[in-house]
Amino acid sequence: MAQPLNRRNFLEHGVLAGCAATLTALSTPAHADLARPTANTRHGRVRGYRQDDICVFKGVRYGADTGPRRFQAPLPPVSWGGVRDAIDYGPASPQRRGDANQSEDCLFLNVWTPGLRDNRRRAVMVYLHGGAYNSGSGSSPLYDGARLARRGDVVVVTLNHRLNALGYGYLARLGGEAFADSGNVGQLDLILALEWVRDNITEFGGDPGRVMVFGQSGGGAKIATLMAMPAARGLFHSAATMSGQQVTASGPLNATRRAEALLQALGLTRAAVEKMRTIPVPSLINAMATTDPVLGDGSLYFGPVLDERNLPRHPFYPDAASQGLSIPMILGNTRDETRGFVGSDRSVYTLTWEEVAARLPGQLRIDVDPDHVVQAYRRQFPHMSPSDVYFAAGTAGRSWRAQVIEAEERARAGAPAYVYQLNFSSPVDGGILGAHHTLDIPLVFNTLDVEGSRTGSGPDAVAASNAISEAFIALAKSGNPNCSALATWSPYTLPTRETMIIDAQCHMENNPRRWEREFFARIPYIQPGS
Repeated sequence: MAQPLNRRNFLEHGVLAGCAATLTALSTPAHADLARPTANTRHGRVRGYRQDDICVFKGVRYGADTGPRRFQAPLPPVSWGGVRDAIDYGPASPQRRGDANQSEDCLFLNVWTPGLRDNRRRAVMVYLHGGAYNSGSGSSPLYDGARLARRGDVVVVTLNHRLNALGYGYLARLGGEAFADSGNVGQLDLILALEWVRDNITEFGGDPGRVMVFGQSGGGAKIATLMAMPAARGLFHSAATMSGQQVTASGPLNATRRAEALLQALGLTRAAVEKMRTIPVPSLINAMATTDPVLGDGSLYFGPVLDERNLPRHPFYPDAASQGLSIPMILGNTRDETRGFVGSDRSVYTLTWEEVAARLPGQLRIDVDPDHVVQAYRRQFPHMSPSDVYFAAGTAGRSWRAQVIEAEERARAGAPAYVYQLNFSSPVDGGILGAHHTLDIPLVFNTLDVEGSRTGSGPDAVAASNAISEAFIALAKSGNPNCSALATWSPYTLPTRETMIIDAQCHMENNPRRWEREFFARIPYIQPGS
């Protein structure tokens, strides 16, 4: 497969071909030999490149520079003349780690499509990246959309948006109306990107009436939040979340405590909140490392805020937001989520029973006696090692718990989700990582062999990838994930709790991990960070 190009090697190698019957040659005679796919967006023309039989457009601007409007709602881009190159990913939102290319001018998206202006009206799959709400971008090799676009004859979109305090720093109670949107501008960026898809995707061979959003971890949480935001209504028609849930948003008082901690770390008083608009980005990013005043440890958490303006209710509390009930939905988690969070620390594989109880609170983040949790697991699963209990309880009590709540609330409302549990295990390092957090990303995108993938490319990985990617494509196309690659996938109902087990050989199970679900259901759930 041809590798994605950057500006330098594109110009060095001079790609001459374009997507069949859809390429638009440049009008400038000096560049007429560089026939490349050109698309007309509502704000100007963009010129991409061809990756085998897929047209690729990277770094397409969907919003104006957010730097001059820090903490404010985004604006559409200013229209441009001529043709802009779209062969490099746009900058990521400023963050403490991740892409080297970072800027407040980060509202860019990427498109992979089998054809332009061909009236095929393909389903559109828009991916929202993970990294909680603090880090990440749409440019990871794991998210390269070429294989998924080719496999399903669909249009794939990834994107960047504002993160951390720049996207979710709630200053409204400190700065008034000028900061009214500040706690959710990252979500408003996503809505602007979906409006761009609605208004432009037909040019890229897509159907604005069949838009699916899918995302892993923080990306899934962003989707759950969008389903409770009135401004997002009608912008997507199906959804899939992968190890990412948002039962409750941050409360405005806790979000204000975090804003105050950020101001203090910057040496600013509440009266000086206006200076937050112009303080240098590196100073702002460094200040986010201050201890979170709500959680009591770790760096500052930022996420969607119940601001009664853009987000008028919690996404899945006290029930599922009615706005999302008409949207067909996949809800997925991996069997061994916690191994993805801490599995690189080899000391966790040799824990003693005393050490498990000491370390569990940091994973569970709920008010429960960790000694009681360990004793209960030892009675129920006498074959488990201390490390096995640590991973299992950390997954069932925190990561999986929110997915169960969301599935239950949709089932109670008569809008069940299609639920999956990933059991396929990574073969890396002898399989010690199991079915860890993030493992389903390359399976869905068919990017098994790219940098960062831990799936391997053996027959079991290929089989699991075929099954889950075909199911996602089917949901995007029809609103139902059932397809020839899977046995019949029944929606989640109560009390049956139908769940698709994704592995080399997929199958349905009713009420998997029942004991663990019932054990933790006795304890009030607290959304991490909220």
